[in-house]
Amino acid sequence: MNIAQELERLAKLHADRMLSDEEFTKAKSQLLFSPGLSAVPFKSIRRQSSHTFCGLPLWAIAIGPDLERGEMRGHARAIFAVGDMATGWFACGGLARGIVAVGGLAIGLVAFGGGAIGVLVALGGVAIGGIAFGGGAIGAIAIGGGACGYYAFGGAAVGVHTVSGLHRDPAAVSFFQHYFPWLTSRIHH
Repeated sequence: MNIAQELERLAKLHADRMLSDEEFTKAKSQLLFSPGLSAVPFKSIRRQSSHTFCGLPLWAIAIGPDLERGEMRGHARAIFAVGDMATGWFACGGLARGIVAVGGLAIGLVAFGGGAIGVLVALGGVAIGGIAFGGGAIGAIAIGGGACGYYAFGGAAVGVHTVSGLHRDPAAVSFFQHYFPWLTSRIHH
């Protein structure tokens, strides 16, 4: 039986009133702080600012499991949040949600990540957003290896106005040359 299963078993015994609060706390402590766990190669981090703004800590860091709280990954919530999961105005983490989000999966107004979903701008391996840049990009303006958008630029592009290996819509060429001049070298006349 692993630790999570044992914790669940203890919690059920406690909920069924077969263990008192004191017995439950003692059994949980013995389980979590047993010698076998001291060899675990990870250390969790939970830190946050004592100062707040708009009801949120200014910064928070939550990385790794906190077995005492029953958390298998850290979730930081703050103005500047860093964690396995991060939620804040500026969020960085495996799963990041915020106004500006950076992470494995990033969701926000502006998002950067392996998978990025941004209302305004998304940049990532797979990007979905108002303006999307990525290996695969979907957006009103999409630029990527595969691009799908009203204005789409890519190796394979689908949309109303496209620039791709197979098609060069004059309106799209003009649009990308005007707003994205760094792409001009990629547009062959």
